[in-house]
Amino acid sequence: MSVHLRPEEIEAESFRIIEEELGPHDWNAQMWPLVRRAIHTSADFDYARSMVITDRAVAAGIEALRAGLGVVTDTTMIISGMNKERLSKFGSQLSCFVADPQVAREAKELGVTRSILAMRKAARDTNNGIFVIGNAPTALFELIRLVREEGVRPRLIVGLPVGFVGAAESKDALRELAREYPQLQFVTTIGRKGGSNVAAAVMNAILIQAVEAGTAI
Repeated sequence: MSVHLRPEEIEAESFRIIEEELGPHDWNAQMWPLVRRAIHTSADFDYARSMVITDRAVAAGIEALRAGLGVVTDTTMIISGMNKERLSKFGSQLSCFVADPQVAREAKELGVTRSILAMRKAARDTNNGIFVIGNAPTALFELIRLVREEGVRPRLIVGLPVGFVGAAESKDALRELAREYPQLQFVTTIGRKGGSNVAAAVMNAILIQAVEAGTAI
């Protein structure tokens, strides 16, 4: 490999290798870029088998972005990994409330995680349409509760918490929630894998498609 390859050339070659090594798959033209970027950012081909993407998840994400709805994350790492230039084209606000002083104070008083209170704060703003969770299972569990008990209706949930305690179970609960609310659109995985880097990669894949959809109009 040449050390003089430009970043876009390295990415293109990485995608070529992924597609060559993976071989045939059943992902459609909208879903495959999400899966491919998850593999690209993690070097883990398991995502080709474990990712779960609802039929209108990508379309719902594009519609929410083009409507200027806010994107809420559970970690600042996701914010760092998302393409701000593309996001700025839609005027969408990008927020993470885990470090918010009020959230921290209330979480301590209630004896719950800051991720739970951060989801509650985010859900109070009806302009927030996309919820991206790449770290805390408690954040995803709380968002599920907010949908079920308080009528919160995200346009898209990217539910990719990672870890050994509650991560797989929270994603199981998200898929179960979809049986109650068939209109719910989400991206998740089966099992423990996920993470802020993968969640950011998924959102970047959606952002690229949102920008391309705008240039095609």
